[in-house]
Amino acid sequence: MNARIAPLRSHAPQPARVALLGTGTVGSAAWARLASWADTPLDGRLSLVHVANSRFAISNRNGVPADTRELLLRNAPRASSLDAVGDALSGSGTRIVIDATASETVAERHASWLAGGIHVVTACKLGQGTTLARWRAIQAARARGGTRYGDSATVGAGLPLLRSLRELQAGGDRIHAVAGVLSGSLAWLFNHYDGLRPFSNFVRAARDAGYTEPDPRDDLSGEDVRRKLLILSRAAGHALEADAVQVDSLVPEALAALAADDVDGALPSLDAPLRERYAAAYKNGEKLRFIARLQADGPATVGLEALAADHPLAGGAGTDNRVAIWSDRYREQPLLIQGPGAGAGVTAAALLDDALRIAREA
Repeated sequence: MNARIAPLRSHAPQPARVALLGTGTVGSAAWARLASWADTPLDGRLSLVHVANSRFAISNRNGVPADTRELLLRNAPRASSLDAVGDALSGSGTRIVIDATASETVAERHASWLAGGIHVVTACKLGQGTTLARWRAIQAARARGGTRYGDSATVGAGLPLLRSLRELQAGGDRIHAVAGVLSGSLAWLFNHYDGLRPFSNFVRAARDAGYTEPDPRDDLSGEDVRRKLLILSRAAGHALEADAVQVDSLVPEALAALAADDVDGALPSLDAPLRERYAAAYKNGEKLRFIARLQADGPATVGLEALAADHPLAGGAGTDNRVAIWSDRYREQPLLIQGPGAGAGVTAAALLDDALRIAREA
């Protein structure tokens, strides 16, 4: 009598439990993208059990409903506290915090979550793009907790910049220089500025389109680009301190000193200086681009440059980031990576890509 052998049953892996911090433009896009996975092959990979912003927090161990109205009806919101994140993610299995904020307070928690066994995925540059001490604390916490830090969205809105730098080094390559347009908002401005219409009008248009921060000085000062360059430099094996990057801000001192409510009326102070720089570049057949540069044997700089029209970094359109990497294998002709460097959709996709990768490999 032949015994029947029962077929092996495949068990679906337990979904990774996710806490989403931040419900602004990027956080909302991530939430919507996650909800769109229903009845697709990605359904059930990530379980959103906690959502919080600075005003409220909602948890549901069985998964937070995708519809915000339904969410508020089923779960009365409570005062938001970062201490609640650990409680919401308590238990076994893969646990992930997705930080879609720009919060210093949240960034300060990254290392403690990592050390405690909770993976962190972030678009916030305040973790790895500020002090070297904090960057080192994050690396140490990852090692101690056996966790991963998903940072693809911090530079280039998910373009394979950090991954390329790390994989080149893993293959024995040495990074000699990195240079590029790292700000989607500044890329848009200098792709559109024509030297005829006031630069301040373009700044207002970029702000109204959501390309810049509500206070455009955050972009024009170059500080955001400096943080991105620090993240890239550290990933490239050059552990720079924050003050090692020389930044040439586009914001005059008088404009920098104003209260936020007074900025819009003072934006025309940008017009004359930018018109002069555009005219000088145009006369020489050059294009203005806001460039970040790292050289292994030289300074790290951020600022506006006039580039030859056929320069590798002078191309691109819209909010494109365009980054060149010189290394042992790309010594004469750099590796060039280009694509959208701003936008809630691409940033949210990068966050969830990192979360899925962690859920799959953890």
